[in-house]
Amino acid sequence: MGEDNKIIRFDWAAKRLLRNKANFGVLEGFLTVLLDEKITIVEILESEGNQIHADDKFNRVDIKARNSKDEIVIIEIQNTREAWYLERILYGVAKTITEHISLGDKYNTVKKVYSINILYFDLGIGLDYLYHGQNSFVGVHTGDKLVINTRDKDVLVQKKPEEIFPEYFLIRVNEFNKVAVTPLEEWVAYLKDGVITPGTSAPGLEEARQKLQYYSMSEEERHAYDEHINAIMIQNDVISTAHLEGCEEGEMKKAKEIARKMKQTGLSIEMIEDMTGLTKNEIEDL
Repeated sequence: MGEDNKIIRFDWAAKRLLRNKANFGVLEGFLTVLLDEKITIVEILESEGNQIHADDKFNRVDIKARNSKDEIVIIEIQNTREAWYLERILYGVAKTITEHISLGDKYNTVKKVYSINILYFDLGIGLDYLYHGQNSFVGVHTGDKLVINTRDKDVLVQKKPEEIFPEYFLIRVNEFNKVAVTPLEEWVAYLKDGVITPGTSAPGLEEARQKLQYYSMSEEERHAYDEHINAIMIQNDVISTAHLEGCEEGEMKKAKEIARKMKQTGLSIEMIEDMTGLTKNEIEDL
C-alpha cells in the first residue's frame, strides 16, 4: 500500500475518530464480525469509566457504546504489559454494570456487557490469537447447562445465564501470523499492521480504509498521531530491554524509565501522561 494510502492505527482512531456518528459504520463492522451478529451502535457513552484520570489508570476504556439491543460494549486497547490485567478487565466490567443501574432500580435493568480487549503484548501462554470467556452454570455431575426460569410481566420465561452475564474477548494481536482470509482475520490483520486490502468485503473495513486516512487529518492531528506512534515505539524499546515486570515497584520504575526517554525525544507532557499513567508532577520531576 502506498504512503498516500496510509491508514490510521485502530487505537488512535478508537480514542478520537470512531466516537463520531459518521464513523459508526467502522465500529459496527468490527463488532459485527467479532460477535458474529449484526450490531448497530446507538450512541457512544461518556462516563467516569472512559475518561482519562491521571490518578486512576485502571479506570480507562477507549470506547464505551450502547447498541440497539440496549447492551453495553466496552473496547480497550492496551499497547504494553500491565500488572493485574485480568483484574483490570473485571474492574472495568463491574464498574460499567454499576454505572448503568440506579439505586432503587430492579435487577432486570442490569445491562449485558461485552468486554473487548485488544492486546499488543504477551498476556500469557496460549496458541490462539482470539479467546472468548462467558459465564454459564454447568452441572457438576450431569454436565448439563442450567436454564433459569423467571417472570417478566407475569409471563414465565427462560433465560440462559450467558444472556445476562458479561462476555469477554481477548484479541492477542501479536499472535496473529496467518494470511487473512476470513473477515475476522482481515480485521485482526488491520489491528496488527494497519493494512486494509482495497476492495475488502469485510464489514466496516472498506469504510475504515476510506475514512481513516492519515493524510485526511490536519497537520496538527498528524503531528499528534506521529507523537503517539513514536511513544509506542519508545515504550516497546524500553520494555524489551528493562525486564522490569511482576511487582508494583518494578512497574513504576518501568513507567518512569519510559517517561524519561519520551521527555528526551521531546514528546509533550500530555502525551507522556496518557501513555504512562504518571502524573504531570511525576513527569516534570524526572
